[in-house]
Amino acid sequence: MATLNIDSLGNSDDVVMPGRDPIWDSITAEAMLEAEKEPILSSFLYASILSHDCLERALGFVLANRLHDSTLLETQLMDIFNYAMMNDSGFQHAVRQDIQAFKDRDPACASYSWALLYLKGYHSLESYRVAHALWNQGQKVLALTLQSRINEVWAVDIHPAAKIGEGVLLDHGTGLVIGETAVVENNVCLMQGVTLGGTGKQTGSRHPKVGQGAHIGAGAIILGNITVGEGAIVAAGSLVLKDVPPFSMVEGNPAKIVGNLEDDDPSTTMKHGQTKF
Repeated sequence: MATLNIDSLGNSDDVVMPGRDPIWDSITAEAMLEAEKEPILSSFLYASILSHDCLERALGFVLANRLHDSTLLETQLMDIFNYAMMNDSGFQHAVRQDIQAFKDRDPACASYSWALLYLKGYHSLESYRVAHALWNQGQKVLALTLQSRINEVWAVDIHPAAKIGEGVLLDHGTGLVIGETAVVENNVCLMQGVTLGGTGKQTGSRHPKVGQGAHIGAGAIILGNITVGEGAIVAAGSLVLKDVPPFSMVEGNPAKIVGNLEDDDPSTTMKHGQTKF
């Protein structure tokens, strides 16, 4: 992706629009029904969803309205978000995989539109994706500025250099910290208050690597360049300082293995404690 120049973006009218999109169709249908049920919200739903022609533009509008301040203008943010999302098919796929994860796996998320409009876990994750794109194309100051606003608004601190896969669920999100060299693979669930942190002042790869489908419980602290294996569970409140084997459950301070999993996909089942010895 070319380096972003916000002064030359305009309305991004030259981008290629996505094709048929069942998720977007569902979101617009949900918004129309909600507008009928709650007429007082009709203007809000029109501005946030129904006035847009795709998920990317609606998401850019929602995020810009949440993150702008007196010096980081809403129109500038919308240009940045639209450029990042509309010019990257991989980004577009991740946005949809993420919202599907919230819809399927968060029992408090009754519809796609709820995730788009109200869930700060989804908002902070997609805003991180924009910051990550900026970081990768060398616009590190802009990426860090966006990271700072995400932290201020949603209390979610994800370094823009961290690598996060698709279909990730940040349930609640509040207090989440993900360090610079952390890696989170596809379909992981991270609950509120999770820390993927480093230890000491060493440079290089110094943060955790979380395997596909792992589930990290609320308040868990995982420190150092260690691996949480595929499909593993870290119980709430645990302190993890050593590698966690795939499809195992650890708990405690310091965390120890307490069993193997009955289910091989804990981030999807959302069962935090299903183990067998």
